Amino acid sequence: MNYTLNIHGQLYSLDEPQVMGILNATPDSFYAESRQQSAEGIAQRTQQLLSQGASIIDIGACSTRPGSMPVEADEEMRRLKEALKVVRGELDNMHSNAIISVDTFRPDIARMSVEEYGAGIINDVSEGDNDMFRMVARLGVPYVLMSIQPDLRQTLLTFAAKVQQLRNYGQKDIILDPGFGFGKTVQQNYELMQQLEYLRVMELPLLVGISRKSMIYKTLNCTPEEALNGTTFLNTIALTKGASILRVHDVKEAVECCKLYKSLSLH
Repeated sequence: MNYTLNIHGQLYSLDEPQVMGILNATPDSFYAESRQQSAEGIAQRTQQLLSQGASIIDIGACSTRPGSMPVEADEEMRRLKEALKVVRGELDNMHSNAIISVDTFRPDIARMSVEEYGAGIINDVSEGDNDMFRMVARLGVPYVLMSIQPDLRQTLLTFAAKVQQLRNYGQKDIILDPGFGFGKTVQQNYELMQQLEYLRVMELPLLVGISRKSMIYKTLNCTPEEALNGTTFLNTIALTKGASILRVHDVKEAVECCKLYKSLSLH
């Protein structure tokens, strides 16, 4: 299906798959090259993501790696404000139309990001609650709803219930993230990837984030730093099964993936 998102009053087409580049304003995210805390580092990472073709920059300030402890809300707010200010400046300097997405599970931080810095998407990895649902509906921005369920059946049931909750609050644009690496064993991650196309029954765009995750490096017996080839392979599979957005650390390779997939689909 051809999806569109309303980003601050402008329609954004997902007719072609988009690449969301990861920028972590954290000291402890699992992949070191995505971590930036200084203003200079955040600016350089933003420039890199944009130059390689990212159409969305996803900024997080609270690590969700396995075993990590969430930072306090005040610290997440502080980190995000600093990062958003720098990223916003780089977008203006480069005359870029890239969208800012903010990775948070806290409604007040979602509000700050949208109202003060013009974030266009809220990416929530907590599976959502009524407070966040009310907030994003009020803000009028697209919302990424993630599942931490272990299998396709539970994922579909949870999505159906939570999408209805969001609709009841008046939320318009919803993006579904099956949550690879969250609440699932390695085997369950691969079973869900194999069945990914069945999520299209929801008639909502799919975001897939498998970049350098443990389902890849544990299977290949390598490190996250060595998991790019596996990431590219699974990104390709995700595209063939209907992914509209790839959330990645390595934008250049994902953009190439999308271009080759587009060429294949034209023939």
